Amino acid sequence: MHSVETFRGLQSEVTTWRRYLHENPELDYRLHNTAKFVADKLASFGINHIEIGIAETGIVALIEGAGGQGPTIGLRADMDALPILEASNKPWSSKTPGKMHGCGHDGHTAMLLGAAKYLANTRNFKGSVALIFQPAEEGALGGQRMVQEGIMDRFGISQVFGMHNAPGMEIGKFGICDGPIMAALDDFDLVVKGRGGHAAKPHDTIDPVVIAAQIIMGLQTLVSRNTNPLEALVISVTKFNAAQAYNIIPDQVELAGTVRTLVPDLRDFAERHILAAAQGIARGFGADIEFKYRRHDPVTFNHTGGTNLAIEAASNLVGPACVDDKITPRMGSEDFAYMLESRPGAFIFLGNGATAGLHHPTYDFNDEALPYGIGYWVSLVETALAR
Repeated sequence: MHSVETFRGLQSEVTTWRRYLHENPELDYRLHNTAKFVADKLASFGINHIEIGIAETGIVALIEGAGGQGPTIGLRADMDALPILEASNKPWSSKTPGKMHGCGHDGHTAMLLGAAKYLANTRNFKGSVALIFQPAEEGALGGQRMVQEGIMDRFGISQVFGMHNAPGMEIGKFGICDGPIMAALDDFDLVVKGRGGHAAKPHDTIDPVVIAAQIIMGLQTLVSRNTNPLEALVISVTKFNAAQAYNIIPDQVELAGTVRTLVPDLRDFAERHILAAAQGIARGFGADIEFKYRRHDPVTFNHTGGTNLAIEAASNLVGPACVDDKITPRMGSEDFAYMLESRPGAFIFLGNGATAGLHHPTYDFNDEALPYGIGYWVSLVETALAR
């Protein structure tokens, strides 16, 4: 098996790719330049089976091993950026104001391209590798669309694996756990309908501002007093829109928020009980509500076999001491969850060092992590598809 030193020779070239992608961020499914860049690189590596236009701008490319017949495993990288004004002040900062790679998808794409170049040259495995370059991870369900468009069956993928950089985790270290590793994501809109009036005469109104404040506090007891504290549930109200003047009590207040959980059944609980609690509080004051609840990413769930394979591959690269196989699950969400619902596999975190956090305007992917990510993908392929 390889050490990370095997892949340091690729670091300079892959850094150039990564910084080009960082300078030229694109959003959601509108990844036309990014997709062309990826497809052109894949073709330059001598990869002949490249399919473009999946979920609009997604790509799947197949590399066949030299070891004969065998299964196909999928490796996924996300490609889209975020609608954030960059403040990193790096020489390779975004050239498009209001768009930036604030989550490291530029690094994820570059690492999978680096692994593709290596694997296309060596082909030291049996079976095939499906390289999945996904659009629209940031809230637009690109992973779900690629699954719905049949990539798992069309390319015969038997297992699928994902990777994400982790600010705060040391360079050269990996983190993973069996079972839930990232939370499900839902969101909701809630309108409190009262009766407005002059702020000097609150007794003539049904004040939706006070009622909305009561609802916000009441929702916190759904977590603290109605769910098992060992089963993570987060309900956060993140929007509050009321009157725009100092002396007006409005007719209605608009609330919105997010629900995160690692337990699928708690999504049903949250939907039912947010409605019941808000309705009960509002009606107690003589008001009413409108409520909409939307489900997005499911729980990202690592399968035992895939988790063990990922641990083995990472350990082969950096040694067991640098692989934490029992990390605490994270309450962020990941639409790679849809791929893990479709096929067994696992999702792993790669150390990004002491950088700014994800989705922060000063964040930048750490190029020192590139050889570790490339090496992990190669180690995973050669471990899973040993000749």
